[in-house]
Amino acid sequence: MRISCLVGYRAANSIGRMALHVATTRTIVLATTNPGKVREFRALLPTDSTVVSLLELPYDAPEETGVTFAENAALKSISLSRNVDWVVVADDSGLEVDALDGAPGVRSARYSGEPPDDERNIDMLLAQLAMVPDDERTGRFRCAVSVARAGVELLSAEGSCEGRIGHARRGSNGFGYDPIFVLPSGETMAEISSEEKNRISHRSRAFRAVAESLRALIDELIPAGDGTS
Repeated sequence: MRISCLVGYRAANSIGRMALHVATTRTIVLATTNPGKVREFRALLPTDSTVVSLLELPYDAPEETGVTFAENAALKSISLSRNVDWVVVADDSGLEVDALDGAPGVRSARYSGEPPDDERNIDMLLAQLAMVPDDERTGRFRCAVSVARAGVELLSAEGSCEGRIGHARRGSNGFGYDPIFVLPSGETMAEISSEEKNRISHRSRAFRAVAESLRALIDELIPAGDGTS
């Protein structure tokens, strides 16, 4: 079997070299402990699959040592897929601010230090941009998604969402930097509905690029409605 490539992502040359062990359920593992990401991914993944995350499994995510979002996403999906007998979906995402030369970037979750703290990160970013005018506060959310099984990355994709950094928090329907990320509509990412966010977000754009092939991969491993090998 060979997974076809859509624009914007790559697939492994061959799945035949993998030692595939058929799972007993149509299970997808999310390589994250972030509840916000779990909620968003659950809304995007096939409804006939069982979705679990690191919140429910006895494994820790590996240290994110990559210098790009794609490297970190692959590191997480490949590492976890060596320990579970299911397809693993991982992502790495963050905020890139042009006035800060792309920071926070891959350090977005830990921008203000350990432990990760969304509110502290926002405070630090707003302080750094205090003297930056609106037309120079441009930036984007960027996300890389990686799909792996049995220690091999099968699919990957990237997506982005353009906007600018506001001057204060607005909205409560989000996490991370959502309350200060202003969309072209003038709303922040935390002011729009979950449905709208799942339509336009960096994460949904990256995932949609691999969604068709991910469903084909799952169907190849476990046909719909078949819970046995």
